[in-house]
Amino acid sequence: MGRAPTNTKQKLIDTARELIWSESYNAVSVDDICKKSDVKKGSFYHYFPSKAHLALETMDACMEETKLKYDDIFSPTRPPLERFELMARHVIEQQKEISKELGHVCGCPFATLGSELAAQDKEIGEKISNICAKKSAYYESALRDLVAEGAIASDTDIEVKANEIFAFIIGHLIMARIKNDLSFIEKNLEHALLNLIGIK
Repeated sequence: MGRAPTNTKQKLIDTARELIWSESYNAVSVDDICKKSDVKKGSFYHYFPSKAHLALETMDACMEETKLKYDDIFSPTRPPLERFELMARHVIEQQKEISKELGHVCGCPFATLGSELAAQDKEIGEKISNICAKKSAYYESALRDLVAEGAIASDTDIEVKANEIFAFIIGHLIMARIKNDLSFIEKNLEHALLNLIGIK
């Protein structure tokens, strides 16, 4: 699910990602993270003033990995339709890999954190909003290229459609987590995404 820990701070980030993704932010304590990562509590507070600060850095680490993957998937050298197809397959494969590793479907960590904390912690709420905007920017670029190709309607509202795509994927991942079942998105995500985009 991530690179091997190389130092104490990285161990804490990797452990927090695993525990928060697998369970929830509020269900995981600093003690849980320290115990799982075999790090003393004093060391935790040396690197992070609070669990919220660790969550922020964990989100940064997750987004950096996502950016590396999406820079490849959404490369302008690829046909725009292929970008969305590859993205749908990546989402499915990532969920299958994490489900196998952690023992159940985990969904989207940003959605999980956001639904718990966005209204309670302004900094975390802003971080998640920023992540949403970055992902939507990839979709917007591919949608503009689809319009240029004539593959979707020229009057498509690109920003609205990108936000619909983001919400569509998050919604499916939340339902997969609730049901602890990936079979629906395995069978339907790619086709349903293309229908949402409005491929002619």
